Amino acid sequence: MGSSSKRRQTMAKMTRERALQEKRERKQQKKDEKKEMAAAERAGENGDAAQSDGGEDESASPPSE
Repeated sequence: MGSSSKRRQTMAKMTRERALQEKRERKQQKKDEKKEMAAAERAGENGDAAQSDGGEDESASPPSE
């Protein structure tokens, strides 16, 4: 019959799995950074447009009277 002891994982396999996990983490970080940049750009465009419209209208039109 078979042995009741567990087989140990080799160092090579552990190293490969660790490298794969680190690669996945780096990829996820890049994706998160890209999402944050896109969100910041969208927020910046919306905020800049609202601020510049209000500021330009007041400064462009001379006071009446």
